[in-house]
Amino acid sequence: MLIIPAIDLRNNKVVRLFQGDYNKTKVYGEDPLSYALFFEKIGASRIHIIDLDGAKEGYPVHKDLIVKIAQTVKILVQVGGGIRDEKIIEFYLNSGVSQVILGTKALESFEWLNKITEVYPRKIIVSVDVKGDKVAVSGWLKISKINYLDFLKSLKDLKLFAIILTLIERDGTQQGIEIERFRKALEVSPHPLILAGGVTNIEDIIKLKPFENKGLFGVITGRAIYEGTLDLETALKIANEP
Repeated sequence: MLIIPAIDLRNNKVVRLFQGDYNKTKVYGEDPLSYALFFEKIGASRIHIIDLDGAKEGYPVHKDLIVKIAQTVKILVQVGGGIRDEKIIEFYLNSGVSQVILGTKALESFEWLNKITEVYPRKIIVSVDVKGDKVAVSGWLKISKINYLDFLKSLKDLKLFAIILTLIERDGTQQGIEIERFRKALEVSPHPLILAGGVTNIEDIIKLKPFENKGLFGVITGRAIYEGTLDLETALKIANEP
């Protein structure tokens, strides 16, 4: 199981939102690259970078900064936020990014998503952002009518790298993980799952460890690291235990 530190970008700074609310932004740092290098030094093998301004605006806002990070660190970088056409996917993948994360466009056009995964097999991660039991889009500003389990099932024939399941009500809250919707997703997901939202402390990592052999690929954590409730070095050691 991977522990994947998150770097959320807004106005070129490292921030976290509370439940995806852009009006509830907390700034943690002025230099995102320094955070990426720190995570690499501690032992993370992959980092998760989200262009929050890009997700909101519908096009990449921080792409130069993201490429700088991807080309500086030696670990894998997955990137999302405002990626809604093949041109930017190609740009990121040719610029050192390992996988790109698609959310809104993946939900809007299955035909396009199918084509993209054929062109870039195992290079695409679909982000399934859930509020209640529905999938959210447009930087979580809109809630669709699509049930998240139905959406997961629909992705079964695609050549994805993984699926991120974000439980919005838990994201950035430090309330601990929620097992129920996560367990249901594991039961139906045709691809490895990366869980995001709610990870608070080492106890959460220990709770998730048994799901490794049931399809859990990794867990994304941000605020817990920045607030100091989760020691990243210890979490990585637990996650790497056989």
